[in-house]
Amino acid sequence: MQPDAIASKTGYQFANPDLLRQALTHRSYGAIHNERLEFLGDAVLNCVVATELFRQFPQLAEGDLSRLRASLVNQQSLYQIALQIDLGAQLLLGEGELKSGGAGRPSMLADALEALIGAVFLDGGFAAASKLTLQLLDQPLKAIDPNASGKDPKTLLQEYLQSRRLPLPQYSVIATAGEAHEQSFRVECVIPELSIKTQGEGPNRRSAEQMAARRAYELRSQS
Repeated sequence: MQPDAIASKTGYQFANPDLLRQALTHRSYGAIHNERLEFLGDAVLNCVVATELFRQFPQLAEGDLSRLRASLVNQQSLYQIALQIDLGAQLLLGEGELKSGGAGRPSMLADALEALIGAVFLDGGFAAASKLTLQLLDQPLKAIDPNASGKDPKTLLQEYLQSRRLPLPQYSVIATAGEAHEQSFRVECVIPELSIKTQGEGPNRRSAEQMAARRAYELRSQS
């Protein structure tokens, strides 16, 4: 674990490094692990996202706000963010988890990200945790389409392209890793007409395609 690497990726410097270490420690590594911080971080994350959605979309009803929050705060979304800050490289795992590729497992990375937010909350207070959460979710929040709440990224991307009479994206598996029961897939999404090419990772092809589609959808306004 490298505290400076985490600080450079998140912009947050821990006053108490022990909290950071605990946030990145899986139960397979030691008795002091991150599950309690994960519980806390999940609550903070949901509160921050709910507050931001409430502020951004005053016209939306409770059900639509709940669906938007669910589209942002789920394992796949958190896994994607954890990959972007290279959180897996900082996890403290037991030998068995290391050998089985635990550092790249979506559930483990998503849990560690929640634990990290929980640790920031304890270390620096709600304001610091809120700032970090909004920073990590900046692009997904900007990409939200309130008229498409509840729709998955592939559907959103497809509808966006169809509305502009553009061909559908091309998805292809470019890499697989791991044993049969713990495989991970890397998928590429290509939209030549918009000069967009993104990649996504996941425990199956569908989830990897969804991640690649989400990244492409977030880039659409820049094309």
